Amino acid sequence: MTSVTNSMSFLVREPLPHPTVESTSQQETSAGADADARRLVAAVARGNEAAFRQLYDRYRPRLFRLALVLGRGDELLAHDTVQAVFVTAAAKLRRIESEGHLWNWLARVARQHLAKAWRQQQRDSAVIAMADPPDVADADQSDAVLEEHLDVALQAMDDEDRRIIEWFYFDGLSHREIADQLSSTPKAVSSRLERARTRLRSMIARKLSHET
Repeated sequence: MTSVTNSMSFLVREPLPHPTVESTSQQETSAGADADARRLVAAVARGNEAAFRQLYDRYRPRLFRLALVLGRGDELLAHDTVQAVFVTAAAKLRRIESEGHLWNWLARVARQHLAKAWRQQQRDSAVIAMADPPDVADADQSDAVLEEHLDVALQAMDDEDRRIIEWFYFDGLSHREIADQLSSTPKAVSSRLERARTRLRSMIARKLSHET
């Protein structure tokens, strides 16, 4: 297509309208995504279980990634945060304007839950005091930048450690399923996963401490 366009440029003096068509196509795609998001949220607001499952499946992976970074690699807190977000969505999500609006709403609820969790930990005398508790004022950074921190941390890990993390947390594989993938045992996978998650938490915390 490029070679044809280049050769045609010698014959046509007026600029070709391709960029305009491309822009229009992108606008139509965005409008379609926005309309789909509005329909989905409206169905969730009516109590449609299938719509709620679709919302959960569509946004859970990205929410988990965001919560994992905001929580400095604390995967249990990340899971709790994701569940809290969807509980809140089922109760309070009623109307959105666009797909971007929907994501921003979900991400804001995640940040609020994390901030509440950290405040609770600081108040709870049974919890060991942290020398540098995470500050969810990371809201100044875009979600895309925070997710990039996770990608950077994952890329810095050994290939097998990265695969284990991705299989377990993002693909939802069990210890047995991962063991089958690696021709290993569930016990060995559990030990490897614990070491990998410790390294991931350290890398995320170090990356964010350099950014703030």
